[in-house]
Amino acid sequence: MKRVIIIGNSAAGISCAEALRKKDKEIKITILSKEDYTGYNRCLISYYLAGDIKEDKLVYKPKKFYSENDIELLLNKKAGRIEPKKNQVVLEDKTRLDYDYLVLACGASPKLPEIKGIHKKGVFGFRTISDAKGMLELLPITQAACVLGGGLIGLKAAYGLKKRKIEVKVIVKSPQILSQILDKESAGMCKRRLVENGIEIVSGSEAQEIIGEGDCKAVKLDSGKVIASSIVVVGKGVKPNIELAEDSGIKFEEGILVDEYMRTNIPNIYAAGDIAQSYDPILEKTAVNALWPNAIEQGLIAAGSILGEPNKKYPGSVGMNSVEFFGLPVISFGITRPQDGFEEIVFKDAQQDIYRKIVLKNNVVKGAVFVKRIENIGILLKLARLKVDVSGIKDKLPRPDFNFAFTKDLQYDKEEVYI
Repeated sequence: MKRVIIIGNSAAGISCAEALRKKDKEIKITILSKEDYTGYNRCLISYYLAGDIKEDKLVYKPKKFYSENDIELLLNKKAGRIEPKKNQVVLEDKTRLDYDYLVLACGASPKLPEIKGIHKKGVFGFRTISDAKGMLELLPITQAACVLGGGLIGLKAAYGLKKRKIEVKVIVKSPQILSQILDKESAGMCKRRLVENGIEIVSGSEAQEIIGEGDCKAVKLDSGKVIASSIVVVGKGVKPNIELAEDSGIKFEEGILVDEYMRTNIPNIYAAGDIAQSYDPILEKTAVNALWPNAIEQGLIAAGSILGEPNKKYPGSVGMNSVEFFGLPVISFGITRPQDGFEEIVFKDAQQDIYRKIVLKNNVVKGAVFVKRIENIGILLKLARLKVDVSGIKDKLPRPDFNFAFTKDLQYDKEEVYI
């Protein structure tokens, strides 16, 4: 009987386990989770914090899913190290688990700045149900909160806290928010919407110290200014949890390096989800694209490879992000900011808060940013993946009514677009 251990109980790990069980009723599947929860949707945590949804709406794989699929779920169990030569995972409690195949779906963790007081009570990342619950417990005694960083995670936390009637300040070192996924114009539109709804953006500053006796009471900025705050959210991005790969012989860079079958350099060890560094067809190099849909697809590919389905290859991951702040939807993928050698085509209606920008290189789509009118960006993503020459329709690409009909005269496999 094959034994598969999956480290991680989120999108990648669960999709892998589910696919394995669907095809093989005998294989032994064990999932390790350092958390105390069954599978839940991390993408919805900000809505839970905001009070838009209840906790039960976060859960997408209840306990019965694991029992009905004969999947052994070990909660509150953290892997301490991997011993590939012995085909064993050693837990922090020294328990040893044998495997024939190992899937690393360990996800990522918030990047914590190295500042004094960062580990005080009241300082949170924003990745887990526990983070959200910790903030909710402090709400009755909280009047003000600070978010460190203007990235997607931080702004989602700011949105959730503001919906709870908390005064929120976002501390951003860079000149703009969402600098990793948006350009200056679209970021400015998002900033205006946030400010209009009571979230203060403090640009050009960063936290120097978290002040308080055990509990967080205030944030001291590098300018010397002190901001009262009993909740601090660190929203400075995430880093893949590659610690298990260190000293194991598994190759890694930013994330764990995988091939088109999600295999690492060790044949019976796979990686999927936010921990995996896979090929990005738009950037034309490997990258970590930590997105829920990517994680699910990578988990499926890993399962297929374990089951001996060599025709199932991963086409690569693309960085794509979508969010909505107070009724303003924003979506982007690929390259979004100006670079030498790239062309930008823009449609803008400032009065309506509509912005649609397409980024091209050598007449091939390399990225896009849409604000408010976000429909049909998926068509552009497909054209980008297939590296289609769009020179004949460049002027039509950013139009709000752009659709597949505009691409009928382009040279590409029309059937592949719908896959």
